[in-house]
Amino acid sequence: MEQRTLGRTGREVSVVGLGTWQLGADWGDVREEDAFEVLDAAAEAGVTFFDTADVYGDGRSEQLIGRFRAARPDLPLTVATKMGRREAQDPANFTLAKFREWTDRSRRNLGVDTLDLVQLHCPPTPVFSNDAVYDALDTLVADGAIANYGVSVETCDEALAAIARPGTASVQIILNAFRLKPLDQVLPAARAAGVGIIARVPLASGLLTGRYTEQTEFSADDHRSYNRHGEAFDVGETFSGVDYAEGVLAAREFAALAPEGFTPAQTALAWIIAQPGVSTVIPGARSAEQARANAEAARFPHLPDLDPAVHAIYDTHFRAAIHPRW
Repeated sequence: MEQRTLGRTGREVSVVGLGTWQLGADWGDVREEDAFEVLDAAAEAGVTFFDTADVYGDGRSEQLIGRFRAARPDLPLTVATKMGRREAQDPANFTLAKFREWTDRSRRNLGVDTLDLVQLHCPPTPVFSNDAVYDALDTLVADGAIANYGVSVETCDEALAAIARPGTASVQIILNAFRLKPLDQVLPAARAAGVGIIARVPLASGLLTGRYTEQTEFSADDHRSYNRHGEAFDVGETFSGVDYAEGVLAAREFAALAPEGFTPAQTALAWIIAQPGVSTVIPGARSAEQARANAEAARFPHLPDLDPAVHAIYDTHFRAAIHPRW
């Protein structure tokens, strides 16, 4: 699989990575044996970048990856985790002492002395402009607890604030055919600064697979049931913040763009990979089959130019509601 440099980390990572929120929580139950099958299938398909967080299953996702990595020391993996959502979302909690506490826990969960990449996990907006926060992150790098740091953001303005900081190695942001605003300023600014872009929620929580209908139901412990209106966390994390029924309609239009031999999901992933400045895209998977199919998106020939059609779908269905908000 094609490898790209992940911004200021200097690490080469696969253009299709693996998001592991599903393996921790909030997407229905995933058995441990199924989780290991997903990790193994992704690695065998050439995926070298796993993304996790300390709150996914209260550390379950990190622990599973740690055990997998220990069993496969031959694999050239880069593991990114996230921190900052184990406490109340108060900017006062983003201190060096808390960072040490959180990263020490992640190091234990992942079974490593030095974390490859730690990202602030969509913290409150004021955190992104706090000098002391970046000083604390620089201290963790100097101490050897983390090799690099980045941020995960909800808004483009937060991304731009982080990109302007010299120590920021990467920015993780929602980018997909239903969330185009990062193309305007964030990706160009990241390219200019040498900051990596990790594209998350690439399938709009599954909408862009084209498999869902207006009647599709999700289990009670799936965020696509309980967070449709932002009841638990930012609504942008669920279906990219788009109205579900409108998303189903738009997903049908997008599915019609898939070239022969591509599934709608692979088309959606390949379109993101083709955007200048993207380092890696991190779809999740609940099965080995899904992990393999996602990885295949990196192996197809270049897509025809889908940008005009993608922008037309976005302008028709989502721009008015999405562009001003995130």
